[in-house]
Amino acid sequence: MVIKMKILEECKKQKIKVAVFDFDGTISTLRCGWESVMEPLMLEILYGDDPREEQVQYVRSYISASTGIQTILQMKWISEELTKMGREALSPWDYKAEYNRRLMENVEKRRQYALEGHRDDFIMKGSEKFLSELKARGVKLYAASGTDDADVKKEAEILGIAKYFDEIAGAMPFSEDCSKEATLKRLISIGGSEGLLVVGDGPVEIRLGREVGASTIGIVGKEKERCGFDAVKVERLTKAGAHILCDCFENSKEIFDFLEG
Repeated sequence: MVIKMKILEECKKQKIKVAVFDFDGTISTLRCGWESVMEPLMLEILYGDDPREEQVQYVRSYISASTGIQTILQMKWISEELTKMGREALSPWDYKAEYNRRLMENVEKRRQYALEGHRDDFIMKGSEKFLSELKARGVKLYAASGTDDADVKKEAEILGIAKYFDEIAGAMPFSEDCSKEATLKRLISIGGSEGLLVVGDGPVEIRLGREVGASTIGIVGKEKERCGFDAVKVERLTKAGAHILCDCFENSKEIFDFLEG
């Protein structure tokens, strides 16, 4: 039998009234592999074409620790690192523009393939059914992303899941004021902690959920397969304090039994 859910800590049994979801990696896999774009970009800018092993590990460690934050903040880190080295840095927005250019080469191909009738290939397994069940129960649904606002809204439409959400919020262009963390805090505050569920594949949303007393689900699925436990995500979200870990949403009955009893 394939294990789809791992209970780490019991949570208060209560009817779910509001659910706040992270988007990329939790529901959508259109941007799967963003780390493989960001890592070479950072290494190239910081260390050139032949980085040392400790430099590679340093960058990987930062990317892992910063998973889920607004992209511009990761680009700002590049500028800060260059300044520490005594080197001249470009604007973080310049680095973000190059990162987006490289990333979107693959994302655009996936978007087009999804539009050709293959959208299910780019959502974590069971996602739409789980969202539909929450909606049928009268739950208010919100999604937050560190991806640019227009892009995350467009991708939710492409995947056919925008209709389930009361609000989808991403990063505003050329602004650091609306970080993903700030967006999550705003969405979480809408419904209060009573009957609140927070779902995500990054530590930011899980920690915020725990801080306000929400029930939390860590999604730890392998994004290429859209299911199956990813060891890195398991470690990351266990440390963040998730109540349960699920590789995807196929076991919705067991998830509801755990949350509501």
